Amino acid sequence: MSHAERERACEQNRRAWDQLVLAKNRFTRPARDKDLVAPLKTVDGPGWLGATIKGKQLLCLAAGGGKHSVIYAAAEADVTVVDLSPAMLELDREVAAELGYDIRTVETSMDDLSMFDIGQFDIVIHPVSSCYLPDLLPVYRHVARVTRPGGVYVSQHKQPASLQASLEPSAEGYRIEEPYFREGPLPPAAGSLVREEGTLEYLHRWDQLLGDLCRSGFVIEDLIEPAHNKQDAERGSFGHRSQFLPPYIRIKARRIDSQQAAAASGLILES
Repeated sequence: MSHAERERACEQNRRAWDQLVLAKNRFTRPARDKDLVAPLKTVDGPGWLGATIKGKQLLCLAAGGGKHSVIYAAAEADVTVVDLSPAMLELDREVAAELGYDIRTVETSMDDLSMFDIGQFDIVIHPVSSCYLPDLLPVYRHVARVTRPGGVYVSQHKQPASLQASLEPSAEGYRIEEPYFREGPLPPAAGSLVREEGTLEYLHRWDQLLGDLCRSGFVIEDLIEPAHNKQDAERGSFGHRSQFLPPYIRIKARRIDSQQAAAASGLILES
């Protein structure tokens, strides 16, 4: 990835998300009162974070919009939220102030966390956003630097096949239209619940999504595909398409120290 391509993606996606806030896009809607009643149940269905995160240093990465930050703050974590879009961060500040939560907001790209200390966070929560950068490896490396050994990194990504496939069904189903090994952003998409209009999006392969995560100092402990399929959904709808193409993957990974990494590498070489 060239520096120019990275800067182009950041600038266009910053503007796009600012516009999506103005348009009240579904991903810019703040947390609701019912989300805060049992906050961990709202955001951690698998129970990956345990019974409590009270007092934990938690980073919401590329997660502005007034939702994730306040939900985790309601679970009594010490929350920092990072986002590229100033409009998304303003939503976090507004909602947090209204609800009486103290959160920190930082405007930066998810692949530049240089303002944070080594091992500063116990937990990093990363909703779907990795698709907005051409190169995923710098993101993982920055997350590894700021996550303490033993800390948990929960990330969600768009599945490659979903980004390859047509948005509208054909007589045979959803066709693969984009190459798996590709360079540059995906073609623009409008009016889709799978893609965000106006943004630059990039397909990341499985060896990048999973392999680069492991190579950056994490071990994968669990992995799920959130279910969005609906058997009676209208043909061509998000629920119908999700019957054929799960849109997302969610990963639980744990930061390991250098000795553990060396041991894991030894096990891999011996197997």
